[in-house]
Amino acid sequence: MLYHLLYPLHTTFSVFNVFRYITFRTIYASLTAFLICFLLGPWMIRKLAQMQVGQYIRNDGPKTHLDKAGTPTMGGTLIILSVVVSILLWSDLTNFYVWITLFVVVGYGLVGFIDDYLMQVKKQSKGLSVRTKLVWQAIIALIAGFLVYISPDFSTQITIPFFKNVSPDFGWGYIIFAAFVIVGASNAVNLTDGLDGLAIGPVIIAATTYMIFAYVAGHFKIANYLQINYVSGSGELAIFCGAIVGSGMGFLWFNTYPAQIFMGDVGSLSLGAFLGTVAVITKQEILLVLVGGLFVIEALSVIFQVSFFKMTSGKRIFRMAPLHHHFELKGWPEPKVIVRFWIIAIALAMLAMSTLKLR
Repeated sequence: MLYHLLYPLHTTFSVFNVFRYITFRTIYASLTAFLICFLLGPWMIRKLAQMQVGQYIRNDGPKTHLDKAGTPTMGGTLIILSVVVSILLWSDLTNFYVWITLFVVVGYGLVGFIDDYLMQVKKQSKGLSVRTKLVWQAIIALIAGFLVYISPDFSTQITIPFFKNVSPDFGWGYIIFAAFVIVGASNAVNLTDGLDGLAIGPVIIAATTYMIFAYVAGHFKIANYLQINYVSGSGELAIFCGAIVGSGMGFLWFNTYPAQIFMGDVGSLSLGAFLGTVAVITKQEILLVLVGGLFVIEALSVIFQVSFFKMTSGKRIFRMAPLHHHFELKGWPEPKVIVRFWIIAIALAMLAMSTLKLR
């Protein structure tokens, strides 16, 4: 909105020329989202507490979590609100990729909101069934994949990190592949969201990484120099990533240990889906396994635990899954688990960044 209102004035007032730069708008989209979360956070915490929208804690989990019962949840609505407002203010709203990403974030946020609402407000212990959630996630992701597929000049080739000459073309099958990436990323982040600040920290790190990839992929000269796929218009997603980073920092202010609020499925599902969507549009789909490596590890720990449990009639690989609970039960204090997982996320993001030069 501000871009469309103020940039045309640059012919009269040169100061408005700054609105043409993606870097400028990314910075202010991030600050806008941060301030919205930071200023509205206390109000939302009070409002959710009044509505008795409190976190349910499993009895079979770490005993240290029992005192978290009743902490306001569904804070992801604040993240989505701050991101949407920020994007509407600072992005080029004629950009097709911006609207695809907004569709995914809001769509997954709605699925998570309904699930949280049924559990926290209606007091239905299981919320939406796993099958129902997956069906709606798949529908939204397939629509997004189709919209990306029909985008002008969009390549259906898959980028393989470290191998510049290996780019298989999926054709129309790319729609299914894109949907798989989005759904997988969404649920991986959802599984990671189990400790104070554990999920939002790596989301900030991953969004910062993809902020750079989006800017690079949308800049013809830089993309050509680094020998990565140029995706016309994808640079605007750097602003979207900036908004996610800003809202994440604002939310982390209240979500850091000991948490005053949790994001709930409305936050974790939408943030994960966002990462998957940006990875698809910027043609760094496979690299998401590295950028979001912490989420992948957490998801795999659950898959391995469940599979091994079924195959061995009750035996376990970990003391508890997802993996962060395993370390808690080994005696690690919660803040130590969180910070060490953040360190892993930063290291993986740095490794992912190195692929810009290692081709």
